[in-house]
Amino acid sequence: MADLDTLEMLSKLTADGCSLGDVITLASNLATGGQPALADQAYKIWIKFNPDHPQLCVALFNRSVLQAALGDSVAAAASLEQAIQINPEFMPAYVNLGGLQERAGLQELAIATWEAGANRPIVLNGMGVSYAFTCLKQIARLLGEMHQPARAELALQRAADIDPKAMDVIGQLVATRLSQCKWPAVQPTERLSRETLLNGVNPLSIAAYSDDPLLQLGAANQFIEREAKTTPEQVRADRRDAPIDLAGRRPRIGYISSDLRDHAVGYLMAELFEVHDKAKVEVFAYYCGPESSDGLNTRIRAAAEHFIDIRPMSDDEAAQRIADDGIDILVDVNGHTRDARTAVFARRPAPILVNWLGYPGTMGSDYHHYIVGDPWIIPPEMELYYSEAVRRIPCYQPNDRRRIVASDVPTRTEAGLPEDGFVFCCFNGTQKITPHVFDRWMEILKRTSGSVLWLLDSNPETNARLRDAAEARGVDRMRLVFAPKMPNAFHLARYRLADLFLDTTPYGAHTTASDALWMAVPVLTWSGRSFASRVCGSLVRSAGLPELVVDSAAAYVEKAVEIGSDRARAQALRATLEANRDTCVLFDMDLLADKLETLYGEMIAEYQAGLRPQPNLANLAAYLAVGLALDRDEREAQAEPDLHEVYRRELARRHAVKAIAPDGRLWEGQGR
Repeated sequence: MADLDTLEMLSKLTADGCSLGDVITLASNLATGGQPALADQAYKIWIKFNPDHPQLCVALFNRSVLQAALGDSVAAAASLEQAIQINPEFMPAYVNLGGLQERAGLQELAIATWEAGANRPIVLNGMGVSYAFTCLKQIARLLGEMHQPARAELALQRAADIDPKAMDVIGQLVATRLSQCKWPAVQPTERLSRETLLNGVNPLSIAAYSDDPLLQLGAANQFIEREAKTTPEQVRADRRDAPIDLAGRRPRIGYISSDLRDHAVGYLMAELFEVHDKAKVEVFAYYCGPESSDGLNTRIRAAAEHFIDIRPMSDDEAAQRIADDGIDILVDVNGHTRDARTAVFARRPAPILVNWLGYPGTMGSDYHHYIVGDPWIIPPEMELYYSEAVRRIPCYQPNDRRRIVASDVPTRTEAGLPEDGFVFCCFNGTQKITPHVFDRWMEILKRTSGSVLWLLDSNPETNARLRDAAEARGVDRMRLVFAPKMPNAFHLARYRLADLFLDTTPYGAHTTASDALWMAVPVLTWSGRSFASRVCGSLVRSAGLPELVVDSAAAYVEKAVEIGSDRARAQALRATLEANRDTCVLFDMDLLADKLETLYGEMIAEYQAGLRPQPNLANLAAYLAVGLALDRDEREAQAEPDLHEVYRRELARRHAVKAIAPDGRLWEGQGR
């Protein structure tokens, strides 16, 4: 059919009885035969000769797909608009038209188109519900990219009401509420119970929501089972048992990350690629993030011995490439974060798989063998919170000693700060601010006369919400000052205006803490049980200020008030950081690289001896169920004095109904 001449095609299309099915078949054969323009003409002719056909909208829709593929998005949009005009209930046209409008830069028009589709009466029947759901998801996604979380939340709520089992939507809904400081973040509705909402929350949001590492472990396991399922047929590049023979070569270490660019992880890792000892390891960087050519991405490309862009590759293709490269240790620098390629790890393209840096917690998978932490983040008594075997370096977080700091420092007045008052700051994302943290901050402000709290600007609605919350707690709303976002070099320079960084919990400062410490701003933190809540403590201790890592909410408040009332004490802490910066463990990248390379060698030796660890996934569904049942808004898990005993008691209660086998974690099988 692909060599059909024009006259024959005209004859077929204009003949009586040429059905829509006939033209679809004809156009499909032409397109697959390499003649998409001719396929477009076939639809054009048929449409002209069948203006009253009851399914004309379908022909217009199909033609729009061809027009878009041919690069004529204006014509494609016109075809879809005509299809909607002919049949306003033809839902696929709304979905595609909104997409064309978005790609043309007409975001608000795209949102309006999708809204029109989602509001059609036909959504009450059949496939209409599915198309309405798709429209709402598209609205939420685009509004999220436009940094309009309040509007995105409304669309997500409607989508979740349509399908309460859509875990991705529920996860985004809770994450959006967290980012807006809408407390409680988990807000049940008539269609969505608290447990359903929590079940859908991404593990990264769980880390910001609760310092319950057993809940985090169960949630991570459930998420990976749901999002990174792999069939036996897909495990074609399986090298889990491949021999590692280092005769005549270096160990091959592969890092997979979507963040080797202008991103927090990119800032942390840039120098690591430069200081890795090429005599000890052969380094491969596999990039899976957005297209990027910024300074950090360019710097990392130049430093990495091998830089491979796997963005255009499928999971199968990426796994095969890694297998072909003969990687010995593959390091997951994404974990449960955006643009992760977890399914590549599920295909086992390397014999040793490691979780490090990108995600502050356990993967909960049966194929990540190790997690890299340090003695503070994961002390021995907390190893039970991880499915992976724990290995440690002196301080788990790398840093970039070559980071650029602008030479111009604004004055406090220029930054909207009091020239003489004590400036507490926290430049963590708003999703990390919990009502419990905020209560403590307000108590600190009330007890420290003339002080202000300097926060990173979010959006007008969230800023106003936080100021309203301050006022409700008896604090002048204008004592919250918001720092507008700016390029990193200028952001680092203005850190010097702050006196003390107040950390959040349960998800504390990571890159933001090391930035503060690099700029000699002391950081006060309360370490909990989970990885995310202990990172900041590790950084502060590694910078030489262990006295600023406290063990209770009360100690956090008292220490902040003590420093905020004693400017000389604050200056002394700053002086300590300045004196330590060139020698402390936190910024010793040569030490970190050396210890990491040694650790890789030890992992390979364990593998060669047949001692590669097996992840412990026993009873994780039971731990998740217990954690979900224990959750409540007024309970701050970090303040629970004996979380283990609470879990044992609940596990025993469930065991009495249905036996739970011992798991080598908390449950020993006692009681019935």
